[in-house]
Amino acid sequence: MYAINRELRRFILTILFFIGSMQLANAQHAAIKTNLLSDAFTNINLGVEIGLAPKWTLDIPVQYNPWSFRNGTMKWKHLTIQPEARYWFCDRFSRHFLGIHAHGGIYNIGGIKNNIKYMGFDVSRLSEERLQGWFAGAGISYGYAFILGRHWNLELEAGVGYAYTRSDTYKCTDCGSKVEENVPRHYVGPTKAAINLVYVF
Repeated sequence: MYAINRELRRFILTILFFIGSMQLANAQHAAIKTNLLSDAFTNINLGVEIGLAPKWTLDIPVQYNPWSFRNGTMKWKHLTIQPEARYWFCDRFSRHFLGIHAHGGIYNIGGIKNNIKYMGFDVSRLSEERLQGWFAGAGISYGYAFILGRHWNLELEAGVGYAYTRSDTYKCTDCGSKVEENVPRHYVGPTKAAINLVYVF
């Protein structure tokens, strides 16, 4: 419980920092956004995008999920940040863009029923086990922003990349019986998927 409260405090401080940065960059044009896909999966999320140059912006989305599901038998808890430098082919906040992003965070997941095997890792173990650890990596993305009105955009984005992670493995989602400790893993694949509702200043 203490670790979750500490994560929540960090999340709130991060959001306040982003809002402050947005206020400072208002004259350069800035935006706030929410990822509707993440909202659908109950992930609290907020993004801030700041204009750096006529065709460059810095996008900083943060996601936080503190919830357990099915009476604690399924966990999808995480806190992530994914800053991204974007190059816009037209004007910034409009039409096509390419991005290069970094990502990192902490997670506590398990009890997710599946039969997936990917890059040598048996993801189906998460049906009965729980992983708790951290990750970091980078990737590239492509997106398109539709202008809906003077201040509103709808933004679609997808990206791929790499992540390095280390985690402890527990026998079940609600117990403390550790079976593996500090296990390294490598991931290559999708790293970003977003349908962002954007308010541009």
